[in-house]
Amino acid sequence: MTVSKWMHVGVALKMNARNYPDKLGCQDKRKSYTFKEWNERSCRLASALKDMGVGYGERVAVIAYNRVEWMEIYAACAKGGQIVVPVMFRLTPHEFEYIVNHSGCKAFIVEEPFVKGVDSVRDILTTIPEGNYIYLGDGEAPEGYIHYESVMAQGDPSEPDISVDAADPWTIMYTSGTTGRPKGVVRTHENYLGQYLINNINMGVRPNDKPLLVMPMCHVNSIYYSFCYTYISAPVMVYNMVSFDPEDLLKTIVDYRVTFTSLVPTHYIMILALPDEIKQKYDTSCIRQLLISSAPARRDLKLAIMKYFKSAELWEAYGSTETSLVTYLRPEDQLTKLGSIGKEVFGCDEIKLLDENGEEVPVGEVGELYSRSPGMFKEYWKDPGKTSEVFRGKWCTAGDMGRRDEDGYYYLVDRKANMIISGGENVYPSEVENVVGAHPAVKDGAVIGVPDQKWGEIVLAFIILHEGYQAGDELAGEIINFCKDRVAGYKRPKSIRFISEEEMPRTGNGKIMHRVLREKYGKWSDSV
Repeated sequence: MTVSKWMHVGVALKMNARNYPDKLGCQDKRKSYTFKEWNERSCRLASALKDMGVGYGERVAVIAYNRVEWMEIYAACAKGGQIVVPVMFRLTPHEFEYIVNHSGCKAFIVEEPFVKGVDSVRDILTTIPEGNYIYLGDGEAPEGYIHYESVMAQGDPSEPDISVDAADPWTIMYTSGTTGRPKGVVRTHENYLGQYLINNINMGVRPNDKPLLVMPMCHVNSIYYSFCYTYISAPVMVYNMVSFDPEDLLKTIVDYRVTFTSLVPTHYIMILALPDEIKQKYDTSCIRQLLISSAPARRDLKLAIMKYFKSAELWEAYGSTETSLVTYLRPEDQLTKLGSIGKEVFGCDEIKLLDENGEEVPVGEVGELYSRSPGMFKEYWKDPGKTSEVFRGKWCTAGDMGRRDEDGYYYLVDRKANMIISGGENVYPSEVENVVGAHPAVKDGAVIGVPDQKWGEIVLAFIILHEGYQAGDELAGEIINFCKDRVAGYKRPKSIRFISEEEMPRTGNGKIMHRVLREKYGKWSDSV
């Protein structure tokens, strides 16, 4: 007897393979699989992982750029009951070593570009047996790895003989923590199914749609907007470009007849910056819906998107890895409610804006945003204390502050504590400050995000020097270079401002007031 009566995506894929065996199921720019082929390969992988000692409830780490194999890995673990631990490919080995060990992974699927980095910390990945490193790439597997296709070939193509409950965990996605350590967000099959149902009801997804997954496949965004299409037998395309090429994206949309994609503002800015003669080459009328997600979009940017993609509905979403989808600003509201994140999605309970005492604030006043939906996460992995901190009864918060207008539309006025969003990626100042502070010249420092035309925000560091060091461009460059191998590129300071002890704003107990620095040098509202 299962706890949940919902059918997870492994079952949905099985039924598509039975009812639409020859229909395109998933693809990237190099490979395509019908539902029958995709289902068989996913069954093989689930079986092979079990034979390697990675069975029901065991964790599998994956580090790779976007490619169609991600769809196989997620589906395989749905069928076999394994839990996927996606690793952000921009992280340094020191950063992802913590994630792999903390989650207790029993296997590691590693794409070719990341083999060297994994090997550099392999001796301290304490939970992965020597034979459970799986190589994903062309050519022969390097020493110490077994090839992904060899693993696949060893598996049984029949459906796994195991009952996976939709209440079971499917992924653990690590998000940066304000204390410097990332937290593992545990999401069950049912959490995702709640998201899929809500999304499909709200956006009217169709079996003949085709999404293009541009956001990293290790991001929750791509899981949110992939299998919701599989659930209704629509094909899914993974955009397997290592770096974003705006013209290639337009060409891919046209060549593969894509109907939907989710992009961050930086992507749209790069597309719209193409010369007119390039943009006019491509007939993008196949695009039915576009989504802006992961970062706030400026008003002028939205207007430019709607002008260029004339056939597309423009949607803007607010949500998080923990809360799932919370609001949509719908197409009909884009011109009248610019700057808003919209209203609660169909299928979600009312949003509560609470003050520090847990009381709801009046219309127009700012409070912490709490939501309740079937897509909310289960818990933080091995951290019941942090889990309890983000819940008030059945309502959950991502730490964002917002207000509601008289028409019931919501507006974000601040972010999770001091979080920076650069190119759609979350950056927490404390993590960067710890790295910067390790330089011998740095006495104290603070990091904020400042508005940037291309990336939305970039990282600016304020530094107080120890005596005996001379502020200047040379030292600033040295400190930035010091961060190079210690923190991912998108987290590194792009500029440094040297200040005196007296110029650093602090509370009465000595804590740095990031809010004051943001208000003076990088107001969030200025970048919208």
